[in-house]
Amino acid sequence: MTIGICNDHAGVDYKNSLVQYLRNKGYEVVNFGTDTPDSIDYPEVAHPLADALLAGKIDLGIAMCGTGNGMALCLNHHKGIRAGIAWNPEVGRLVKAHNKANVLVMPARFISYPEVEAIVDQWLTAPFEGGRHQRRIDAIEP
Repeated sequence: MTIGICNDHAGVDYKNSLVQYLRNKGYEVVNFGTDTPDSIDYPEVAHPLADALLAGKIDLGIAMCGTGNGMALCLNHHKGIRAGIAWNPEVGRLVKAHNKANVLVMPARFISYPEVEAIVDQWLTAPFEGGRHQRRIDAIEP
């Protein structure tokens, strides 16, 4: 499985650690984010990740910025992207199980790095529950 990661300056340190963590678990990782703490605008990295996901070049995406809101807003403008913000492992599980999120967004300034790994693990392993949740997903993009 190939996972794309994008981040702005707020998520650089977490992204670098997470890339290694995911590679150690056997995932291929494509970096769409910045590698420096110099300020950038999140759309610069969010749009390329969304485009790659929609083109089938990656299987899932992970995005990080200060609050997670900027990335989620930008990513969700792409038809077919379902970016969900998670700030703890249970929410990470639910954005996949209930919302079928194909991009996990995390607020780098409000969670610790150990929480990042726990959230990612829950999101990656959660199955989509379907049923009433599928009906709601279908209603997002009529």
